[in-house]
Amino acid sequence: MRKQLIRIAAAACAVFTAFPVLADTYPSRSITLIVPYGAGGAADVSARVLVGPASEKLGQPVVAVNKTGAAGVIGSSYVVSSPADGYTMLSARVGCQMGVPAMNKTIPYKWDDFTFIGLTETNPFVLVVPGNSKLKSFKDFEAKVKAGEDLTYASAGVGTLLHIATAVMADEMGVGLDHLTHVPFKGGGAANAAIVGGKVDFMWQSLSGVINAIEAGQLKALAITTPERFAAAKDVPTVSELGYPGMEQIIGWSAVYGPPGLPKNVVAKWTQLLESLKSDAAWVKRTTDLGNVVDIRSPEDTKKFVGKQYKAFDVSLQKLGLRVE
Repeated sequence: MRKQLIRIAAAACAVFTAFPVLADTYPSRSITLIVPYGAGGAADVSARVLVGPASEKLGQPVVAVNKTGAAGVIGSSYVVSSPADGYTMLSARVGCQMGVPAMNKTIPYKWDDFTFIGLTETNPFVLVVPGNSKLKSFKDFEAKVKAGEDLTYASAGVGTLLHIATAVMADEMGVGLDHLTHVPFKGGGAANAAIVGGKVDFMWQSLSGVINAIEAGQLKALAITTPERFAAAKDVPTVSELGYPGMEQIIGWSAVYGPPGLPKNVVAKWTQLLESLKSDAAWVKRTTDLGNVVDIRSPEDTKKFVGKQYKAFDVSLQKLGLRVE
């Protein structure tokens, strides 16, 4: 009997000690990284720059999949309702994870419903016009806006930062929105194509999303939201230089999120991956060449950062009468 009990106890110990081993097997198959915006935009580019080193460091393919619609809400909703097993992750962006929840309280998730993994980069925003625009400087643009002339602007959808940025700009400039007509598109790529093609008059966009078009002369940058001039766009004046420091709040970011309730071992794998990117020379170079700022943050710091921005925009949108309750 005693020997039998010993065998049972040993078997039980073997079962319990096996769990950490099983936990460490993540990932054992490919991972889907949902991109909630269309191909060609800043969100898509950021995700595709990430999947290479992520696949290498995790030892399994990480595949970026565009799941678009409703200004990023469809892709984000898909992830927030996915199994919490680490095989469906989100390429989180400022628009669908902060801007839309701040503007629209009826969407199926809140800003903090996800498992925060970590920020990867911040994205300076630029005010751009078509390369052949008659607006040669921010002063030209400012004069038209303050004179109440009709202008159109593109965005990646209602509630995206590309949309909200113009509202914040108008508030800072002390003008209304009546003469500024919003033309939403399905993703940043489509919005970029519209302004390059001269179908709209101006757009706020992350520098990474339009830097190639600026360098090619297809677009002209009139202002940038960094506190100081940015190396990748050194000839573009800052909003503070132009007298509007409040516009510095118009800044984008990229992060990795997971569904709510993600296991600790999965969170640990991803946070270790993101931390390792700091010393990944190829990823750092690609990210900075795109006009982004490398900004790796822990899950806790990421949640604090997003929460602070969310509260600021929530108040601003209420003031402007743009919140949907």
